[in-house]
Amino acid sequence: MKEFQYLLPHTVAEAVALKEKYDKAAVFMAGATDVVVRMRDYLLTPEYVIDLKAIPELGGITFSKEKGLHIGALATMNEICADENVKQYYPTLAKAAGSVGSKQVRNRATCIGNIVNASPLADTATPLYCYDAIVEIAGPNGTRELPITEFILFVRKVALERGEMVTGIRVPFKEAQGEFCKISRRDQVDLSTVCGTVLKIDGTYRVAMGSVAPQPRRLPKTEALLNGAPLTPERIEEAAQLATTEVSPIDDVRADKQYRLDMVAYIVRNALGKLA
Repeated sequence: MKEFQYLLPHTVAEAVALKEKYDKAAVFMAGATDVVVRMRDYLLTPEYVIDLKAIPELGGITFSKEKGLHIGALATMNEICADENVKQYYPTLAKAAGSVGSKQVRNRATCIGNIVNASPLADTATPLYCYDAIVEIAGPNGTRELPITEFILFVRKVALERGEMVTGIRVPFKEAQGEFCKISRRDQVDLSTVCGTVLKIDGTYRVAMGSVAPQPRRLPKTEALLNGAPLTPERIEEAAQLATTEVSPIDDVRADKQYRLDMVAYIVRNALGKLA
């Protein structure tokens, strides 16, 4: 690991100022489960590491039906999957957070880190896509918000400008039923080969898939088909097959393209069968 200078800001404004000053020479660190591994492997070689853990306003999970769910940048996966409001009102997000790594990893890893890393297989991304989550950003010019679907641009590329940081994610409240499914080589402590979420909100369906494209992806054609008429076994099968045309998986060490396509169809078919 390359030597670096450790920085510990105590306010968002201080953290933003440091990132603006050092720009690409600096990285933010929250749970450190990804940053430290990448630094160890020399995939990241920052001159400065800006630790966010001393900023109290970045912690915590809050919920109300009026304002929805708010996840602070320091909220861990275990905090999310154990939160009673998340379990009751956002069960697919709770299940996704609980599927990340081991218990020890989840005690450190954050949902915000999972999103900012912009991995195509980020487990918490597909439920957040279906819930129309909003990413909250602070920077030198103030604060702004972006839909999560506009925030993740490509593999490890997000819509942050110089000096900006993510301070939280806001998830609107909507009465919903849903299914999250993670396909991996092992039942636990493994990366997703394919993951997906199907939500039913006010009688309409939303579908998102991960690890099947350069970034997590909503499936608008599949959603339009599902929302065009009542579900029948034939329509469910048609939707399962249509979903495979809206993704672009690759062959890699975890699975080949055809397997991933088969799993996309399986996830959609299985979830719709439970929600119909």
